[in-house]
Amino acid sequence: MDYLLFLLILVPLLALSSAASARVHSTYRAFDAVPNSSRMTGYDAAVRLLRANGVSDITVDRVRGTLSDHYHPAKRKVNLSESTYDSASVAAVAVAAHEIGHVMQKQTGYLPYKIRNVLVPLANIGSRLALPLILLGILLDVFLFAATGSPAGQIMMYVGIGLYSLSTLFMLVTLPVEFNASSRAKKMLVQEGILTEDELPGAKKVLSAAAMTYVASLLISLVYFLRYLFIVLSLTRRRK
Repeated sequence: MDYLLFLLILVPLLALSSAASARVHSTYRAFDAVPNSSRMTGYDAAVRLLRANGVSDITVDRVRGTLSDHYHPAKRKVNLSESTYDSASVAAVAVAAHEIGHVMQKQTGYLPYKIRNVLVPLANIGSRLALPLILLGILLDVFLFAATGSPAGQIMMYVGIGLYSLSTLFMLVTLPVEFNASSRAKKMLVQEGILTEDELPGAKKVLSAAAMTYVASLLISLVYFLRYLFIVLSLTRRRK
């Protein structure tokens, strides 16, 4: 019954995640067909916004793929996807401005951005090691505790839960970072004359669709975290 409940919660969230991903691509395609009045490409917009904000040590490069845009703070690069770099559409400049929003978060010391950067390596470690440690802990708890009474398995399970919680925490902190970057993007696009007020709703739709993918990812991660925690607590309670 517990597993059935888990599936009843998880399946709709997986459907939400798939729908959010599909909506991002469909919304981007729709507004990538709408040229912006300034005729600026994603590259042009990114460079314009960097200069307007007094940032001169960040380069703008092209990377392969569609919607693979990202800011790499360590390399001091804004990487725009092929679908964004050369396109002079409403969608392209919206995505480019969003990445510059992340640059400005770093420049201004935006606190959630700082926290997310600290969590990146911890979340990566947690996502790789959490499930193996939980499974190994369960096996140790079943066999080792029965034979020797050692709590080693239980300790390992909780360590695994703790590591998994780091990736969930990372996704939670990511939400305000992404929403704030989009908010900065919309303001900069109008202030610098890249988009008009009439074009701004299209940019908002593109950025809002992208934000929903992060919401769906957080919900899925939270459900798995609670599932793992419930399993470990149930085993501990039964053992006692």
